[in-house]
Amino acid sequence: MRKSSPSLVPLDATHFLQLTAVDFTGIYAVHLAAKEERLKMTRLAMSLLSGPFLAAIALASAKVIDPAQLTAWERIPWYLFALVTAFGLLSVLPFLRLIEAVNAHARTARAINNFRLLYSSRLKDELDWSPNLPVDPRFPETYAPLTWPGINVMMLALVNSTYLTIGVTGLAKQVPNLPLLLLSILLVAMVHYAIYYVRCNVTRRRRMPHNPYDFPNLET
Repeated sequence: MRKSSPSLVPLDATHFLQLTAVDFTGIYAVHLAAKEERLKMTRLAMSLLSGPFLAAIALASAKVIDPAQLTAWERIPWYLFALVTAFGLLSVLPFLRLIEAVNAHARTARAINNFRLLYSSRLKDELDWSPNLPVDPRFPETYAPLTWPGINVMMLALVNSTYLTIGVTGLAKQVPNLPLLLLSILLVAMVHYAIYYVRCNVTRRRRMPHNPYDFPNLET
């Protein structure tokens, strides 16, 4: 049985105002969810990164190690370096989750911008009003390192790199050389940066779902 196409009902100004209300509610929900996700992952990362310090305090309080051992690199027990390395690896998980959260919220915000673009031109013509919000479906950019989510991701990458470099250097029983240690931290941070860059750009060029109506996709 062939389905009849729905009749097109003309939209008046009231409908457009309802669309605006839905739009503002949607964009507020996206920003709120993004903020909560960043705070949640940042707290998780900080909790993981504080693990070696808590372990060292617990071992010193239980007199398993002498606190004076922690004042010299050569006297620090190997298992403390192992803890630093392990928690540095664990903190990579919230780092990756932050990247995925940034991508997901950026895609949702671009979809809302595209939705806003559909009615803002009619509002401007009929009501002489346009929302003071972006209508570009390509905004915001997924890869934006100087925005707050990007800075959050990169600072976490720098801390992760410091933990991993110090932990591996200690486990290898190498005497740290400050310039070499800083260079190693920078190289590991660049690996994190490459993951962030590649993941965001792959997201922007991801395979799009099937479009049976062949209407143009405005998202980039």
